Amino acid sequence: MEWSNKALSFLPLCHAYERMLVYLYQYLGMSVYYAESLGTIAENIKEINPTMMSCVPRLLEKIYDKLHSAGRDLPFPKKNIYYWAFDLATKYQLKGMSKVMQYQLKVADKLIYSKWREAIGGNFDIVVSGGSAIQPHMASFFSAIGMPVFEGYGMSEGSPVIAVSQRGVNGRKFGTVGPPLPGVEIRIIERDEIVFRGHNVMMGYYKDPEMTAQVIDKDGWMHTGDTGKFTPEGQLVITGRLKSIFKTSFGKYVNPQTVESKFTESGFIENLIVLGENKKFAAALILPDFTYLKAWCKEHKIPYTTNEEIIKHPDVIKRFQKEIKHYNHFFGDYEQIKRYQFVTDEWSQASGFLSPTLKIKRNVIENFYADKIAKLFD
Repeated sequence: MEWSNKALSFLPLCHAYERMLVYLYQYLGMSVYYAESLGTIAENIKEINPTMMSCVPRLLEKIYDKLHSAGRDLPFPKKNIYYWAFDLATKYQLKGMSKVMQYQLKVADKLIYSKWREAIGGNFDIVVSGGSAIQPHMASFFSAIGMPVFEGYGMSEGSPVIAVSQRGVNGRKFGTVGPPLPGVEIRIIERDEIVFRGHNVMMGYYKDPEMTAQVIDKDGWMHTGDTGKFTPEGQLVITGRLKSIFKTSFGKYVNPQTVESKFTESGFIENLIVLGENKKFAAALILPDFTYLKAWCKEHKIPYTTNEEIIKHPDVIKRFQKEIKHYNHFFGDYEQIKRYQFVTDEWSQASGFLSPTLKIKRNVIENFYADKIAKLFD
């Protein structure tokens, strides 16, 4: 495929990342199309057929969940084929796949993936995901169906990209944000913090030398506050945020973002926040994915009227207990979610619970649900 020539933009233009990308599109002579709203992105993609777009993992997760739910009402034989192809896509790898799997992917592409591409635009050459880490199985999934995901990492103070997946040898690996940009040095220091230096480091915070000195040391290293590690091939993996890591009353450190990322792999969970600073255990507030949950209830003939009613149904409670038990197995005892409560409020940018890049605002959520959180640790 020729170099991308149509870009779709929907992230806020006041954000340094999207502003930089729009300048890049213009520099490359690409046509830039702007989404009407977050709610119309799917329709806009189909209308425009873009070859490139930047996005955040939450958007990809919504498309993923929508495609997963679409197979529920199919007749039994078609349903089996549909979910066989779906599961196969999550196992796609950039290299090292057996010939059998390569053949299976070709069959799945002809039967299923080609129809998905047609439904979501079908013309992508590159999808750049940033803002937070995308789950590796989702990066595999979208790359398999024809939406090649390239992850990137950065911050406004880094102009704003520090590392990004690239074409070429060791330039891209699912679960990583790729190697550092040319001219950018990255180190992992105490507590696994990511620091970097190079021509992209900001001059400083406006008229605030004290705050600038807190993040840029005397040797020019910018301290990100994020934690990470390198793969043997030199790709950077983001593991969490220093400020988010908390210590239980038993002295065990918990990285909530790692736990949250794993649990949101569940189709039943739209979002959650893990808590437990100075407590005996980790707990969570869970926002169910009500679209998915209602489809599940319909399939199992479970009646409901409101979201508040649906989360109180014994069968729903039992199903979530099974889900929590499954995902807890991926963590040590001190990291596992011991208690949880459901919430039904919308977590969105408009409600103030999510940032412009759709990351949860921990302080806002903790303040809003202070009473519920207190009950979790009663």
